[in-house]
Amino acid sequence: MGKNRASVRALGAGISVALLVAGAAACTSDDKKDTAKAPAAAAGTPSAAATSKAPEAFAATGYRGLKPGMAKDAGLATGALEAAPVSLLGGCTDFVYKGGPAPDQARMAAEAATEARYKDLSAKADAASGKAPAPGGTLAPGASAKDAAAAAAASAASAQDSAAAAKAIADSTMALVDLKVARETMEKAYLATGRASFAPSGLRELVAPAEARTAEGVGAGSTADALQQAYGTKGLKQRGADRYELPVEDQPGWQYVFTMDGDKVAGMSLVNFAAKCS
Repeated sequence: MGKNRASVRALGAGISVALLVAGAAACTSDDKKDTAKAPAAAAGTPSAAATSKAPEAFAATGYRGLKPGMAKDAGLATGALEAAPVSLLGGCTDFVYKGGPAPDQARMAAEAATEARYKDLSAKADAASGKAPAPGGTLAPGASAKDAAAAAAASAASAQDSAAAAKAIADSTMALVDLKVARETMEKAYLATGRASFAPSGLRELVAPAEARTAEGVGAGSTADALQQAYGTKGLKQRGADRYELPVEDQPGWQYVFTMDGDKVAGMSLVNFAAKCS
């Protein structure tokens, strides 16, 4: 009886060992299969580096589908711009990018009034300058008192007309200054958000939003030294205390314009100075 029990216990122990060995072998086999599959799965899954896309560069060829010279309707059809204009100054029509600020109706009304005043005063100055008479001249020897009186009256009229013409020209000049101030105010309002300006001939100015960068990494916040390093050998020129200009290669008339605030870029744009608003 004792021998039988011992035999049973030995048999049970043998079975247990066999099961443990079989289980370990199975686990080892599964691990090898998983290891074999892992490289294939990794190879079939694109990495984060491969799927990431670099931000679009603000380039002479265009930005967000907007291209130099393209028609206004074509520009709006890209979907990159808000449909309502934010300025109509000087015959150009300006739009902001999608998600940009809504039109400032009060500012636009002030712009229209300033422009209308300039046109009116400019026309009056042209008219006054065209009809101002020549000076009366000198009296001939032996002229009568009547002739002298007539000459004096003519001289007075000439002086009065000349004064009126001078005043009309001065008023027109001041109105032109007001118009330039209105344009500068509008440009500053959208320096950070960006805008697109269309002349009758097509897109004439593309202002970059603050986050945009050129292919060389230049944008809002870049220093004057960074500008020089990127474009100093490519024709970069300083224009006054607050602006640099860079000719666009192979696009006559087009310039990169970098507006400065102290030693840093506050905004940048692509401009065709040859394209007139009106």
